[in-house]
Amino acid sequence: MPRKSIIRDDLAYMLPMGVFLLLIAAGGFLGTDTPAGNTAYPWAYAARAIIVAALLIVLWPAYTKIRWNHWWLGLIVGVIGIFQWVGMQLFLQQFEFFKPKGIAFNPDEFFSAPAAWWAFVVIRIFGAVLVVPVMEELFWRDFTWRTIIAPNDFKLAKVGEWDWKAFLLVPLAFSLVHGGWWATSIVWALMIGGLLAYTRSIGACIIAHATTNLLLALYVLKTKQWFFW
Repeated sequence: MPRKSIIRDDLAYMLPMGVFLLLIAAGGFLGTDTPAGNTAYPWAYAARAIIVAALLIVLWPAYTKIRWNHWWLGLIVGVIGIFQWVGMQLFLQQFEFFKPKGIAFNPDEFFSAPAAWWAFVVIRIFGAVLVVPVMEELFWRDFTWRTIIAPNDFKLAKVGEWDWKAFLLVPLAFSLVHGGWWATSIVWALMIGGLLAYTRSIGACIIAHATTNLLLALYVLKTKQWFFW
């Protein structure tokens, strides 16, 4: 017998995203999300990743059952996504308007002990590859997409059901939580929206998102371009 959700289904989609954004805002207010020289930043990021992961687990019964069909297409789109994200952002950053603001957190300078460096990198990758893709795809490509189509009850719309408003508005809303990467994130989200409409698979979108984020992490660790994190 399936478990019942402890809260309304729509709130179950909104709560992890809301908590994630609230913790980012709180970190900025307290200074933990202004990484330069701030000893609290690694702990603040770890708290976000762990709390949101716990919420997703607890609220899992409320979510639409994820289908993993076309996972291979998600993998391909995710690989294309890393070239689009890095290439487009590096091009845009030639212009002052798109240059990253502030100083990026540099674990090479912050951690003196290799164990602490690795602990931070592992939790950073855990958050970026396992937590954020699930949270964001459930919220943006499942809940928000369907809510735009059927605002009175998102469940009346099918997963991946085609709608021009959803296809265009979700990337615009997605860009609002990506700061200076807003233009790059719009293009990336349009690709994921196309993947969703073609496959009707949230699983494929999660894999695409996770693939891009994993490759971005490897790119950052290789090039030391920490502003991408």
